[in-house]
Amino acid sequence: MNTNPVAWFEIYVQDMPRAKAFYEAVFQGELAALNNPDEANFPDMEMWTFPSSVEGRGASGALVRMGGCPSGGSTLVYFACMDCTEEAERAALHGGKIIKPKMSIGEHGFIALIEDTEGNMVGLYSMQ
Repeated sequence: MNTNPVAWFEIYVQDMPRAKAFYEAVFQGELAALNNPDEANFPDMEMWTFPSSVEGRGASGALVRMGGCPSGGSTLVYFACMDCTEEAERAALHGGKIIKPKMSIGEHGFIALIEDTEGNMVGLYSMQ
């Protein structure tokens, strides 16, 4: 494999307005609506993508609400931050929880773990 292994991520939610407001507040940026790629088979699917750049490093992804897809037990996604303490504190201020505060991962930087308003655990990563 000669590329980064993650190409896209999805965080499944039950209450899209609440989840969208949470992530926009924590990461201080607006999510953008994505068109439903298959309305015939998934008429109730709603997606909002995180800000991204085609030229940038890392993967982008979206919040997804779709019938029959529960939230709260998804794969752990780590968001890059300048200082993960700041995003963790904003998460707690906007209806989430700090599961593990900022901790060192040695020469690789720092991580913190939070829970969003939908019960999903999300990782925060920073070098400082």
